[in-house]
Amino acid sequence: MNQNRLFRYSIVAALAGFIFGFDTVVISGANQPIKALWHTSPLFHGFFIMSIALWGTVLGSIFGGIPTEKYGRKKVLFWVGILFTVSAFGSGLAQDPFTFSFFRFLGGVGIGISSVVAPTYISEISTPATRGKLGAMYQFNIVFGILIAFLSNYFLQGVGGINDWRWMLGALAVPSLIYLFMVMGVPESPRWLITNKNDLPKAKKILAEIGVDNPEEAVMAIISSNQQDSSKLSGNQFFATKNNKIIWLAFFIAFFNQLSGINFILYYAPEILSRIGLGAKESLLNSIAIGGTNLLFTFAGLYLIDKLGRKTLLLIGSIGYIISLSMVAYAFKTQGSPVFLMTFLLIFIASHAIGQGAVIWVFISEIFPNKIRAMGQSFGASIHWVFAAIITLITPLFLDENNGLLKDSPWIIFAFLAGMMALQLIWVLTKMPETKGISLEDLEKKLTSD
Repeated sequence: MNQNRLFRYSIVAALAGFIFGFDTVVISGANQPIKALWHTSPLFHGFFIMSIALWGTVLGSIFGGIPTEKYGRKKVLFWVGILFTVSAFGSGLAQDPFTFSFFRFLGGVGIGISSVVAPTYISEISTPATRGKLGAMYQFNIVFGILIAFLSNYFLQGVGGINDWRWMLGALAVPSLIYLFMVMGVPESPRWLITNKNDLPKAKKILAEIGVDNPEEAVMAIISSNQQDSSKLSGNQFFATKNNKIIWLAFFIAFFNQLSGINFILYYAPEILSRIGLGAKESLLNSIAIGGTNLLFTFAGLYLIDKLGRKTLLLIGSIGYIISLSMVAYAFKTQGSPVFLMTFLLIFIASHAIGQGAVIWVFISEIFPNKIRAMGQSFGASIHWVFAAIITLITPLFLDENNGLLKDSPWIIFAFLAGMMALQLIWVLTKMPETKGISLEDLEKKLTSD
């Protein structure tokens, strides 16, 4: 019963990831209809229609740690649901591009905050033996949301005529409302209650609910860990010398996540595939193939993360990245067949899903001490989203078929990404610690003692 509760609470928090994934991709179905409806300039359309949610995500991830630390994980999870719901209704009903942009931006802020609070919450209620698996459910739900968004856009074509896009964006209100009601039933993080509220009786009760064998002992371990760092939460504490190792670990895992090119390939897949002979009519099938592969191998990563460990999965993923990206570069260089290119793009997606995709949110959420975990998650998530935004923004400068700097040699982009993944492999081998099966308090001792 207790393990079932732990699983249920984690699933509810991870559902924020489903909305995150759905919201990120659903805009693809509204791209052309909105362009035809409002006749905005390419620059306005690119920034205020297509990427405005991404900039909201950057803002939410940078500042999401502050309310998460001050008001608690549960309250922030609830308000994330409010933002998602308001964004879905508002963007679906918007009558002009400025109103549309405002509500899309709100949804992006919700995504950014969710990437801070949901992994933090899951890591704090999990046991050492289940933390990886439960934490990876957030990424699994992101990927599942992406796949459902592709399918939703497909099946909603023709439902509303020229207003199809409103139904596509408004569909997000359904999971948002379900999440909003479900999150009311989850408890607060016991670690936050102890660290920020000193509410020991309530924390013990929740620890017992989620299946901790000895709640009293767990509470004492958390208190002891907190007492080792008695200073108040502040920017100075976060950037204290003893946290340098942890900060660099969070930075590099987020940095390499985006320098793999995952968002570049997901966002620009149709354009990439069209360069080598796969036209627009195959784009939906290819998108579903990419989404399905992503989901399948994310599930494999979820299953293996507590068995093989975080470091092992990242090693497997790094090798897969290097091989697949090198072969994609080779395909563009030699004008290889579309089947050859698609095969190695799918291997790339699989490598990401089982490696960085499964590991990043779990790893960042577990390496920071209790007192700065939300701020640490905010730091790691903001690095991830800032690089995602930058790469998405500059890609057209290189890839545009008319004026792109590398329009005739896109293979150089993939060769560069393969080189970055070789650097990731070296970093994993030399710097990344294994964190599976270790309590958060023991991890704190291990990572801040050097």
